[in-house]
Amino acid sequence: MGKKLHLVALPLAAAAVAALAAPAQAAEGYDRCQDGYYCMFSGFDGTGDIIQINTDTPDLAVLGMAKRGKSDWNRTDSWIHLFEGTGYTGCSAVTAPRDKGNFYIDFRDYFQSVRFDGPNGQSCQFSVKSGVVDSHG
Repeated sequence: MGKKLHLVALPLAAAAVAALAAPAQAAEGYDRCQDGYYCMFSGFDGTGDIIQINTDTPDLAVLGMAKRGKSDWNRTDSWIHLFEGTGYTGCSAVTAPRDKGNFYIDFRDYFQSVRFDGPNGQSCQFSVKSGVVDSHG
């Protein structure tokens, strides 16, 4: 190789190594929730601790999230039923498919179990949307 080709190849190689070494930008807030999962967050607007589930969960305490949720994102095509008690007991509210937001004030730090689709529980009687109690109010 001639000197001119060496002078061009070195800066290009250095740029390629720098691009490979650059750290990936970590997802923040709601963006941490992967498509195909229901995510609940311990903080508002998708902040704080996160759980990601894709199956019925009768006791959120197992995942460290019982009575801690303040916001959620349903990145599934299922209706998510959120229950006051473990084992799908007590009153319930729903998060619609693909919906996200902060929980209605009375639902913050409230839910203990999550069921995908299936029957509604007893209504928590707050804000009703499409015949069901909407978790976001």
